[in-house]
Amino acid sequence: MMPTQPGFYRVLTQLCYWPLLAFVILWHTMLTPDSSVSLPLPLALLFWVVPLLLPLPGLVKGKPYTHAWFNFILMFYFLHGLTAIYTHPDEFWYAVTELLLTTGAFIGATGFARYQGRALGLGLKKQKKNNSDD
Repeated sequence: MMPTQPGFYRVLTQLCYWPLLAFVILWHTMLTPDSSVSLPLPLALLFWVVPLLLPLPGLVKGKPYTHAWFNFILMFYFLHGLTAIYTHPDEFWYAVTELLLTTGAFIGATGFARYQGRALGLGLKKQKKNNSDD
């Protein structure tokens, strides 16, 4: 049974976000052989790091809405990890690490957005059924 406390999910998000950010920087600068890099280093960093920095202020402040849309960014890294497993067998463990970190961050961000949003009274309002429209 999964916890329903937003604090648990916020910690999970943070425990996966920061290592993911550091790992992406390391993977695309120091861990990848120079021959397999298709972009110059400044462009590669811009391409791989900036998307992870966009939600940083909201993640640090604990905003449920930011945690919710952060999942869309995480899907880019999740798909990259899945693709890298297949296309770069020599980087298998790097890709698995990326998948584990993105999965943890996804679960954490989803749980935090759900339970903190409920606690704050945020969310989609259910439309009342009007009997006269039937």
